[in-house]
Amino acid sequence: MRAFSFITQNPGKVAELQAKAHEFGLEIVHVNASYPELQADTLEEVVRHGLSYCKEKFPPLFIIEDSGLFIDDLHGFPGPYSSYVNKTIGNSGVVKLIGEGRPARFESAIGSYCRDFKLFHGRVEGRIVSSRGHRGFGFDPIFEYEGRTFAEMTVAEKNALSHRSKAAELFLEWASTII
Repeated sequence: MRAFSFITQNPGKVAELQAKAHEFGLEIVHVNASYPELQADTLEEVVRHGLSYCKEKFPPLFIIEDSGLFIDDLHGFPGPYSSYVNKTIGNSGVVKLIGEGRPARFESAIGSYCRDFKLFHGRVEGRIVSSRGHRGFGFDPIFEYEGRTFAEMTVAEKNALSHRSKAAELFLEWASTII
């Protein structure tokens, strides 16, 4: 089976992409490593910077991914700063800050390095709610899509509609044609 390395320290992201990759006859191999994460205004900038760094450290056929929660009432914040916000105020802090029912979206940018850099983007619209569910990671418990939070969904259910899944599908369609 053809494989891409996924450079991340987040096993939840790996599990989501591994499940999706089998649909395309591809394998995602987890490389538990970190790289400097640029603090930038867009996910794409963060991913491009990560790809440039990783290109010098890892052999071709790898991917990295960055995602963020974009809250409309906060002009898209925290966006690419989502990891920091999650670590500092957490899910309860976000809900306390803006309240329930506020429109939000998850976005994902997957970057791949084969012979050159390629970027793939996905997004899903939802709203912020009080924490529900015990699956997933990050902001999944407070992001509701059509009546259920991502943390209330199985990996398969989330993979059918998530931001990461949409970006992964574009990446996997492309990857299945080049290797």
